[in-house]
Amino acid sequence: MQESMSKSVNEGMIPLNVAVLTVSDTRTEATDKSGQALVERATAAGHRIVEKRLVNDDVYRIRAIVAGWIADPEVQVVITTGGTGFTGRDSTPEAVSVLLDKQIQGFGERFRQLSGDEIGSSTVQSRALGGLANSSVIFCLPGSTGACCTGWDGILAEQLDHRHKPCNFASLVIPGRGQHG
Repeated sequence: MQESMSKSVNEGMIPLNVAVLTVSDTRTEATDKSGQALVERATAAGHRIVEKRLVNDDVYRIRAIVAGWIADPEVQVVITTGGTGFTGRDSTPEAVSVLLDKQIQGFGERFRQLSGDEIGSSTVQSRALGGLANSSVIFCLPGSTGACCTGWDGILAEQLDHRHKPCNFASLVIPGRGQHG
């Protein structure tokens, strides 16, 4: 039953190639619940995970990995988790923002709106970020598993599905379907 249900949900879906990066000074592959949650949700939605990596919270290492994925024509979506707060070495927005051709202002705004229902005023400390670079969409989410689920369920699931109307980000990265202009 589960298989037939997911087939009907994903029928007509054009899968995107997704790369997931966990930014953390403390997590390992075994303890990376946030990155795994994103992989599981993207896969369940019908997308392909082309790479998943974990990197220390270092602005230049983060930037190098994301820049490499943006330059790879096979990677259509980059999702990072972690390093978006104000504490310690949080530097994901600084690492990624300089790579963007266009920033998606509404992504961070919508994420904080959804997150506020769950964590109240603490959501103002989130520097969730979205943008477009070299025909790839990039989304930077906080490091908590709950925040990753909120971001995926509340925004990315629809926006990475070309069938979502009136518009979506999937159409920007699917060859021949672009809304470029």
